[in-house]
Amino acid sequence: MKTDKPPTERILKGFAVSAGIAIGPAHVVETGATPVPEYAVTEADVEAERARFAEAVAKARRQIRKLKGKAGTLPEAAAEDVGFLLDAHLAMVTDSRLIRGVDRRIAADRINAEAAVQAEIASIAQTFQAMDDPYLAARVSDVREVGTRLIRNLLKNPYRAFSDLPEGTVILAEELTPADTALLDPRRIAGFASVLGGAQGHTAILARSLGLPAVLGTAGLLQGVQTGAPVVVDGIGGLVIVNPTPSTLSTYVERQAAIERERTALRRLARLPAVSRDGVVVNLQANLELPREVVAAVENGAQGVGLLRTEFMFMNREDLPDEEEQYRTLRDIVVGMAGRTVTARTLDVGGEKLAVALEGRYPEPANPALGLRAIRLSLREPRLLETQLAGMVRAAAHGPLRILLPMICTGHEVTQVRQMLTGVVRRLRRRGVDVPPDIPQLGVMIEVPGAALAADALARVSDFFAIGTNDLTQYTLAIDRSDEQVAALYDPLHPAVLRLIQFTCEAAFRARIPVSVCGEMAGDPRHTALLLGLGVRDLSMAPTRLAAVKQRLRGMDVQAAERRARVIMDQSDPGRIATLLDDFNGAA
Repeated sequence: MKTDKPPTERILKGFAVSAGIAIGPAHVVETGATPVPEYAVTEADVEAERARFAEAVAKARRQIRKLKGKAGTLPEAAAEDVGFLLDAHLAMVTDSRLIRGVDRRIAADRINAEAAVQAEIASIAQTFQAMDDPYLAARVSDVREVGTRLIRNLLKNPYRAFSDLPEGTVILAEELTPADTALLDPRRIAGFASVLGGAQGHTAILARSLGLPAVLGTAGLLQGVQTGAPVVVDGIGGLVIVNPTPSTLSTYVERQAAIERERTALRRLARLPAVSRDGVVVNLQANLELPREVVAAVENGAQGVGLLRTEFMFMNREDLPDEEEQYRTLRDIVVGMAGRTVTARTLDVGGEKLAVALEGRYPEPANPALGLRAIRLSLREPRLLETQLAGMVRAAAHGPLRILLPMICTGHEVTQVRQMLTGVVRRLRRRGVDVPPDIPQLGVMIEVPGAALAADALARVSDFFAIGTNDLTQYTLAIDRSDEQVAALYDPLHPAVLRLIQFTCEAAFRARIPVSVCGEMAGDPRHTALLLGLGVRDLSMAPTRLAAVKQRLRGMDVQAAERRARVIMDQSDPGRIATLLDDFNGAA
């Protein structure tokens, strides 16, 4: 009697971006099946609609080029096949009948771009099928796939089906944006993996913050895998295993149990003081991405919130939150931290983090990381910033709150915001609204080389510094931290990055203002000794990283770390720096 052969185990390699092991049924995120709206466009709006379509086409080209680069890491035969397919897709979004036809329909029929794409796809499909050529008929699916990509880029819809998935599901997708990731509930989703993405992008940061095992940049992930297939995501080794054998599954179940035992042991450190062996006290704080993380921060022993990313209030919605909504949300976080200081950062959108309500106001820049984003956007939209400042000031009446400004480059930017903040407080008091007796402190993120090099000047107009090592490393080394093709070059131990951190710390010490590190370096026990050796006494990280860093701190002699840091800062080779640091960690 013939029996069905069990599916073959497939082991795929990617970037381990969030530690842990996830085991469960796969949910493959489909990029199609998106409802397409259709509406008339006035003659006056035709050019704007054509420009919107052109932006979607440019974005599709970037996406397909990234996929093509990722396909190069596949086995030779598969890489060639996928490469040919993606070349065809790239041609379709460069100068093709599809692109010209959509552009013509928008102008001639005065319809929105999404509807024009759908209509042009239908027309091309009908033409191909009428030719009675099997090869051309097969190419219709390629046209539809490209059309779906264009429509998705135009709609900019995040995935919204995650709340309906069975408990323990593992998400597999071509790409998960930060907005998509923010929708993942760790009580329901076991982990995720994607084809695109790097270890230091915001999606990876969110995964670590949520404690979700994740692997990004996984070539060939979606080929031949179906929803419901058993899958393992190894967020430690950077592996995704589809259809694991019983032996593989047993091994990972044991590893999963061992990890949980280790976490249980680390949780016992939550109530112990953050003090080194030689008596140096360090302030360990939490980075929060979402309000629900307040409980985890307190349970893991956070002494405050060193970085509250406020973008969550702007994600997955069509409108902008008003003052009252922002106040209530921030108030709940401040109250939840029960007297511990909360450092709230003003809106940092742009680049990979887009707020739907702000899209379309400005042309898409050629390089979003260097364009209109963060404080630049906030100062361009003063009403948006004033609304956020008002919500923060009102929340500060319920507990200690500081305000942090992202991507600052000049003291003038800080002065502008300080003047706005003073005006906001004056108006709130005139309205009879409860505000704190003292205006909240105003600090700056040091995350671009220019800010680090101008730290002495910035210290004169700032109340505190927070060093964002993620962007500081990215901008110093000219590496897109979310691009899996260059992610391996991202190195926070590069001497240029370390010297900028040292320069910033020394400027803060001279000005007698506090300085913290709130980037990913702060949450990595490997880097704890180096940061403390440079004089940092305030570290902020994902709540799930607090216990591991505290364990490293409590076993360390900070004076010895300072001596090792002096040796490290004399080095010019990143490999030598890494060796010196790892030797120190191994001997401690």
